[in-house]
Amino acid sequence: MAAPIEVAPQTGPWRWVLTSRDGSARLTEEVLTPGPARTDLPRLWVDSKRRFQTVLGFGGAFTEAAATTWLKLPPGERDAVLREYFDPVAGHGYTLCRVHMNSCDFALGHYAHLDTPGDTAFEGFSIERDREALLPMIRAAQRVAGPKPLQLLVSPWSPPAWMKSNERMADGGHLRPEYRAAWAQCFVRFIQAYAAEGVPVWGVSVQNEPEARQRWDSCLYTAEEERDFVRDHLGPALHAAGLGDIRIVVWDHNRDAMVERASTIYGDPEAAKYVWGTGFHWYMEDHFDHVQLVHDAWPDKQLLFTEGCQEGGPHHGSWALGERYARSMINDLNRWTVGWIDWNLLLDEHGGPNHVGNYCSAPLLADVAHGRLMHQSSYWYLGHFARYVRPGDQRILCAATREALECTAFVNPAGRVAVVACNRGEDALPFTLTIDGVARAVELPPRSIATFLAGA
Repeated sequence: MAAPIEVAPQTGPWRWVLTSRDGSARLTEEVLTPGPARTDLPRLWVDSKRRFQTVLGFGGAFTEAAATTWLKLPPGERDAVLREYFDPVAGHGYTLCRVHMNSCDFALGHYAHLDTPGDTAFEGFSIERDREALLPMIRAAQRVAGPKPLQLLVSPWSPPAWMKSNERMADGGHLRPEYRAAWAQCFVRFIQAYAAEGVPVWGVSVQNEPEARQRWDSCLYTAEEERDFVRDHLGPALHAAGLGDIRIVVWDHNRDAMVERASTIYGDPEAAKYVWGTGFHWYMEDHFDHVQLVHDAWPDKQLLFTEGCQEGGPHHGSWALGERYARSMINDLNRWTVGWIDWNLLLDEHGGPNHVGNYCSAPLLADVAHGRLMHQSSYWYLGHFARYVRPGDQRILCAATREALECTAFVNPAGRVAVVACNRGEDALPFTLTIDGVARAVELPPRSIATFLAGA
C-alpha cells in the first residue's frame, strides 16, 4: 500500500497574483487579505490529497520568423525577450519549446535541410540555414533558462519537395512510399546535428497538422500512413541510431479528430510501443471532451498541447486573446494534458514575417522600427500558469459551483498549492475559496485572472 500523502495545513498567509483588464494589474503579486468565508457565495473547492498528472512544462515555439525578428531588436530588448520568457525567477521560466524542421509558414521562404533531389545518401544534408537565426536564439534562451536543457519538440511541416507526391513543399501532397526510410533518416540527422550545436532534442512529432492541405508548407498523412511510418520507419530508425529516448508525438493537429487518430495508431501494438503521446492544437471547435476521451482510452499515453495562437493578424491590445489562452489551458490541463506549448514566441508588429501572409498574434510583438516590445494580454495570462505551475507539480482536485468561475489547481513537491481562476465576465465575481479545509472569501474583478498561492 502506498504511503499516505502528507498535506500541510494551509493556515499561513495566502498570496495572490492578479491580471485585470481594468487597471494596472499585470501579474501583480501581493498578500491576500481575505474576508471570512460566506455560505451565500459561489464556492471554489480544492483538495490537494487527490492528485492526477505531473506537469511537464510550458513554453512557446522558436520559428525563423521569431528568431529573425529577435535579431532585429536592440541588444537590451533582445535580452528582455529572453528574460521575460525563460528566466526562472524574473520571467515565465519556460522549459518546453518547439522548433520546425525544414520550413514552415513562419519562415522567410521554403527550404529543406536535404534539398537535392534523390540525395538518399545525405551528402547535402545541412542545417546551415538554422545557424543564421534559429540556433542563436535557442542557445541564448538556454543560457537564460539555466543549466537544465530546454525540452525541445521538433516538428516538420513538410518533407523536401522531391520526396512528395505533388513535388512541392506547399499544398499538401503525401510522402512517397519509396522515400519513407530516407525521411525517417532526416529526423535522425536533424537530431544529431542539433546535438552537435549544443541543442539537445527532447522529442519529435511526425507531422504538423497531417490533415491540413495548406497553401503553405504542409503534407498529408492518413491515420494508417502515420501509423505505418512510425512503426516501420521512424521508430526503428531512432532506436537504431541510439536515439530511443527521443519521444514520438503523433497527430499534432486539432482536437476534433484526435480520438480516431489515436485509435488507429494505438490500436497497433507495434506502432504504439514507439509513441510517447498525442499532440493537439486548438483551431476549429474546442472539443475539450476529446482530450479526456484519449486519456480515458489510453491512460498510459501522454497528452501535449503543441500549438495555438490567434489567427488573422496581430490583434494589438485584444483582451479576449488572453482569455482564449486561459480557457484552453484550464480545460486542457483539467483533462490530463501534461504540457502546453504556445506558437511563435515573438513576431513583428504586423504578426509576421510569414512567407504566405498568414499573419497571427504572439504574446510579445516587436515594433522593429522603434526597437520596442509590445506585451499582449496572452503574455500575462500565460504567466499565471508558467510562473506558478512548475515542472514536477501535480494537478489536484479542484471544482467550482459556477461555470463562470473557470479554475484549475496544482501542488508542488513542497506542498505549496497554486489555484488559477479566471473570470471572463463583465461583473466582479466574489466567491469562497477553500483549500484543504481552510475557507476564505475572495473576489475576482471583471475580465481578470488570478493565481492564488497557499502553503510552503
